[in-house]
Amino acid sequence: MSTHAVGSAEAGGVALTVVRYLDLIVLGLALVLFVAAGLPMIGYAAAAAAWLAQRAIHEFAARRARESEDPRIVAGVLAASMLGRGWLVAGSILAVGLAADRQDGLAAAVLSISLFTVYFSAQMIVRPFDMPQPSR
Repeated sequence: MSTHAVGSAEAGGVALTVVRYLDLIVLGLALVLFVAAGLPMIGYAAAAAAWLAQRAIHEFAARRARESEDPRIVAGVLAASMLGRGWLVAGSILAVGLAADRQDGLAAAVLSISLFTVYFSAQMIVRPFDMPQPSR
């Protein structure tokens, strides 16, 4: 294999890693935006905490699903994770909106929706590269 081909594979690996964690990069950039624009930091903190918690739950569930060979366990773990993570984020938005100010809840909602959009789009890009290649 030529050095050009190896270099291309490494660049693709780095690019895919960046895309895979793009939502976390956006979360960090959002902190700068929230501070600079004087947006509600309670809303940011609630959305960030919920987002990071749901990402951790997703990683745990995905690892569990990869380790299992029973399709029912895989489907059950992934479905429960998906539902639970959605409720976690939605509940955090509702809780901050009720406990603090409505603008905090709105900030948390807009940030969470933005993070989900970035995450979902990134997953659509990297998913084909995560699939096992058929043996020849």
